[in-house]
Amino acid sequence: LVAAGIARASVVVVTYADTDAALRALSQVRSVRPDVPVVVRTADEVDLEKLQEAGAAEVVPESVESSIMLASHALALIGVPLPRILKRIREIRAERYHLLRGIYRGAHLHEEAVEERQQARLHSLTLEAGAYAIGRTLAELHLRELGVEVSALRRKRIRVVDPTPETRLELDDVLVLLGTPAQLANTETRLLKGL
Repeated sequence: LVAAGIARASVVVVTYADTDAALRALSQVRSVRPDVPVVVRTADEVDLEKLQEAGAAEVVPESVESSIMLASHALALIGVPLPRILKRIREIRAERYHLLRGIYRGAHLHEEAVEERQQARLHSLTLEAGAYAIGRTLAELHLRELGVEVSALRRKRIRVVDPTPETRLELDDVLVLLGTPAQLANTETRLLKGL
């Protein structure tokens, strides 16, 4: 710790996966620099209290953070507006991390509702029989003019990230689109009806 510069440290982060090793590191930091805050990563919440009692300023359970991210991605992929997802993440983190509670406070509810209507979101659209877009390339459809980005294409269980403008669309393709609700509505009309 001395060789690593503990005397000049403003904060120490302990990232050992093993709780016993993290407790030893925490004890050593406390013996050399009892004033420096220590943030500790842990695999789950099992040893959370033990690490807090040993002097950790904050304990970040890896399983909680990965679960938050998994849920966030799943919600985004089914079209939940990003502001709503971010609001929920802020609420969860505000409950868990007392040091950052002020940072995770949400905005006024009315402002969030207005912002949510204007924010980009992901939307999946399946090209069924009769869809105008079938047989056309992405370039021919001019979706960027509508302000929408095709972030991915799923075709027969294969996911293509960032398809090229030359990608020709086929029956049962699933387009993953990113745009505001109004942009997505216009894009859906173009893809299905050609308008």
